[in-house]
Amino acid sequence: MWNSADLFTGWVDVPLTNKGIDEAIDGGKKIADYDIDEVHVSTLIRAQMTAMLALAQNNHDKTPVFQYPAGDEDKVSENEARMIEWAQIKGAESSANILPVYVSWQLNERMYGDLQGLNKDATRAKYGDEQVHIWRRSYDVPPPNGESLELTAKRTIPYLEQNIIPQLAAGKSLFVAAHGNSLRSIIMSIESLSEDQVLSLEVPTGLPIIYAYESGAWSKLD
Repeated sequence: MWNSADLFTGWVDVPLTNKGIDEAIDGGKKIADYDIDEVHVSTLIRAQMTAMLALAQNNHDKTPVFQYPAGDEDKVSENEARMIEWAQIKGAESSANILPVYVSWQLNERMYGDLQGLNKDATRAKYGDEQVHIWRRSYDVPPPNGESLELTAKRTIPYLEQNIIPQLAAGKSLFVAAHGNSLRSIIMSIESLSEDQVLSLEVPTGLPIIYAYESGAWSKLD
């Protein structure tokens, strides 16, 4: 909704517009025949809405269920511990039919720092087109108190390597719903793009991008 209002969004947790909802549904129909084994989403509601709307179009009889894995007991609050305990599935038949959904902050959009919530045109008028362009499109220059694409990659790439690639190598099919910049940094790694090449990479909204991973190599599917 803030993109539609021409505001810098970043980690501010705003939902999809009606257009975004339609795009998520249409995108889901394009991959409706894929038998998905795991879903990975950011903590932000717009990515989670996208994932759930897309998965509602899937032709395989699986129920997406958000996972609340147990962590370090000393760092989990009483309410979090109760959520983990009470969210467990008891029936074996139900457990066999779930589609696990994992939520990770590492997949969140690039954090725009002091620009979050500011109007983009007003920001250009204040700081100049060139400076705003540098903040938005350079690889290693972050906005004030925010993240550059380089900093974003430092959290997304380890997540790719530790949580996604091992599952793909095991033969699973994964669905990732994230954001323009977090996905750009991941695609940079997948396609071995240079810092200059990734700056011109545009990630369309609501359009599935599909890769195969076999024998340690990536290939992009039509």
